[in-house]
Amino acid sequence: MKTRRIITILLIASALFATSCGSNNEKQTPQKAKNVIVMIGDGMGPAQVYSLLLTSHEKTAFERFPYSGFSITKSASNEITDSAAGGTAIANGNKTTNKMVGMTPDSIAQPSMLEILAEQGKKTGVVVTCSVTHATPADFIAHNINRNNNEEIALEIANKEKLDVLFGGGKKYFTERKDSLDLLGKMWENGWNVYDSLEQIEDNNARTMVVACRKHMIKAPERGNFLPKATAKALEMLDNENGFFLMVEGSQIDFACHDNDSATMVEEMIDFNKAINVVLDFAEKDGNTLVVVTADHETGGLTIVDPEGKYTRTDFKWTTGSHSAVFVPVFSYGPGAEKFSGIMDNTDIIKKIMESVK
Repeated sequence: MKTRRIITILLIASALFATSCGSNNEKQTPQKAKNVIVMIGDGMGPAQVYSLLLTSHEKTAFERFPYSGFSITKSASNEITDSAAGGTAIANGNKTTNKMVGMTPDSIAQPSMLEILAEQGKKTGVVVTCSVTHATPADFIAHNINRNNNEEIALEIANKEKLDVLFGGGKKYFTERKDSLDLLGKMWENGWNVYDSLEQIEDNNARTMVVACRKHMIKAPERGNFLPKATAKALEMLDNENGFFLMVEGSQIDFACHDNDSATMVEEMIDFNKAINVVLDFAEKDGNTLVVVTADHETGGLTIVDPEGKYTRTDFKWTTGSHSAVFVPVFSYGPGAEKFSGIMDNTDIIKKIMESVK
């Protein structure tokens, strides 16, 4: 009788344990992201991020991320990548030759994550402070053997069927062309609303391009809050039941670093930080948005040292006017964010994103 009672107790305990494990497994089923936001600080290495922490009087957006890692940035042709190859690796997961946009080294076009997610029915957008034909935005929306073929890239953008929001500069490549085409007029005919400023936007449901300047926008802080405002507007316009993909670039961090201009570099980092805060505020409220912030490469070989070697003060020191081969940071938030910790290749980013999207 006693033995039978013990066996009964063990069977009940086993059943309860199995039920408990099943419940835990259900809770541990990873949530998939409905929305994806990729933010690229062009030229932003670890020292550029730390420069913001050193100069900020309040908590930065980078400190809000629960996961972080590092990305290897070398291209198919060089240990030191350019923006075209670095951005291509992030956008479509393929190493390519420096200067190539959205293609493999043998000139075969590859779909970017923007194009893949657009085919899945998600709205898509790109927000930058450079020309929209520049290397990084082009990596997500175009395919060309040379990043400098701005007019060809502009023509591809004008004919793009699945792109909903495009904010940046580069008007000259659409209207002052060697072939005399008026691409902005063509875009109007094809259903786009095209404006000179964010304030002119009237219909949040229409495909919309804001081309705010002839080439690149002026540097921070002179251009005001265009990047955070444009990011907020893009989120407002893209948000829908099927989800969206948005790429936001802090384009001119790179410009300042090429010039070894410490003051402007910090201002550009402050501007990018504001845009990240806009995105994280949205993602925290939404609950279904994966945010990944990284860089295509580091620019300037920035170090932060005491020039006298006494550990008593800090100074920004630049080692090059070009790019370097160092790791760049990766920060992540939202469903699937845990996949982005540790060291990864830049080609792994799209794989981790696609694994995290429903």
